[in-house]
Amino acid sequence: MEKIPMTRAGFAALDEELKQLKSVERPAVIRAIAEAREHGDLSENAEYHAAREKQSFIEGRIKELESLIGRAEVIDPSRLSGAIKFGATVTLVDEDTEEECTYQIVGEAEADIERGLLNIRSPLARALIGKDEGDSVEVKTPGGDRSYEVLAVRYE
Repeated sequence: MEKIPMTRAGFAALDEELKQLKSVERPAVIRAIAEAREHGDLSENAEYHAAREKQSFIEGRIKELESLIGRAEVIDPSRLSGAIKFGATVTLVDEDTEEECTYQIVGEAEADIERGLLNIRSPLARALIGKDEGDSVEVKTPGGDRSYEVLAVRYE
């Protein structure tokens, strides 16, 4: 079984979501199904079908989270240093637009580009691995080739 690299924060977020689903969402949908059943004929009961669909989604997500958590390899970035690797927080400047951006390289399950959490399997993260401050990086993206300079590498 393949281990999934994950930061401590990413692991905690997944664990919290799992607890929320099991202790709040699952009991609520079970109550909703029971309530909808009391309304009689299930074949034309929209509330019942919506609740069953939500239950299916919740159960699927619980299984997915349990699998991710079971295979997680929690890596503490604050214990790392040196060239860019998993867990690094990297500040880049786009060499064409001079626009600066900061990303933390994280596991696939916790990636969220809007929050600056870059999937380790993304083209940019793969290009950054092994680089250091001052290095230039060429990245092939769906929007075309991009060039970045690494301004800073931190492990927090």
